[in-house]
Amino acid sequence: MREANEKKLEEMRRTVDEKLQGTLEKRLGESFKLVSERLDAVHKGLGEMQTLATGVGDLKNVLTNVKVRGTWAEYQLEAILEQVLTPEQFDRNVATKEGSAERVEFAIRLPGRGDDPDDCVWLPIDSKFPQEDYLRLAEAAREGDADSVAQSTKELLRSVTQSAKTISDKYLNPPQTTDFAVLYLPTEGLYAEVLRQPGLISQLQQDHRVVISGPTTIAALLSSLRLGFRSLAIEKQASEVWQVLAAVKTEFGKFGGVLDKVKKQLATASNTIDETQTRTRAMARKLREVEQLPGGESDELLELLPEDELESD
Repeated sequence: MREANEKKLEEMRRTVDEKLQGTLEKRLGESFKLVSERLDAVHKGLGEMQTLATGVGDLKNVLTNVKVRGTWAEYQLEAILEQVLTPEQFDRNVATKEGSAERVEFAIRLPGRGDDPDDCVWLPIDSKFPQEDYLRLAEAAREGDADSVAQSTKELLRSVTQSAKTISDKYLNPPQTTDFAVLYLPTEGLYAEVLRQPGLISQLQQDHRVVISGPTTIAALLSSLRLGFRSLAIEKQASEVWQVLAAVKTEFGKFGGVLDKVKKQLATASNTIDETQTRTRAMARKLREVEQLPGGESDELLELLPEDELESD
């Protein structure tokens, strides 16, 4: 009996060990699977964060690198010009001063005084992006630092004024250009901040003949110019129509003179016919007493062809 009990206990122990081993392996497998899935999710999240960090770095480079930032503003301005105007109405990298190496980013081709299409007047447009000054001003305003706001505002005014002076000195050259140029600011926030500065806009127009414009106002300005182009085209076509009508009027006058001559000639011919008929009737009255010869004899006498031969001819 003792051996039988030990045998049963051994069987029970093996059964318990097998169940514990199976349960442990199953639990461990599920745990390792869960840990593996979590690790995969972590790796995926790290990859996305790395991609995001790279994108943020690229954006930072764009916003901090002066050359790239200027190129971005230039691309934005070019996109607006292409949306509003036709390719013939503006040009890129235009030399507005003869013999100068300076090139304005864009210039709108305005009609000149003559009829020659190559005789045009350029409206210079150049983009500027003083981002550092603007960001310092925005940060100072957010922190409520009045002294920093005043200093940052002063630096922003100096930067915009210097940009306007550069555009005026390099690109304005009447009568080859208009007597003013456009300074384009690529963000509405920067443009609004410049507008908020008392007297800045009028000062730039008076001192440097430069008009400040943002994305919205430049589109409105270009739309106005486009309407002007259409009005000029209509005016030119109307002028051409008047020239054609003037030529037609001249020819019609000549035609009236020819009609008068034809009328006079027809009147003369009519008078001649009337006179001939009068003489014919007079001759007929004189010949009434003369005896009429038969047709054949009269033909032979006058050496005329018979009527049937005349008809056959």
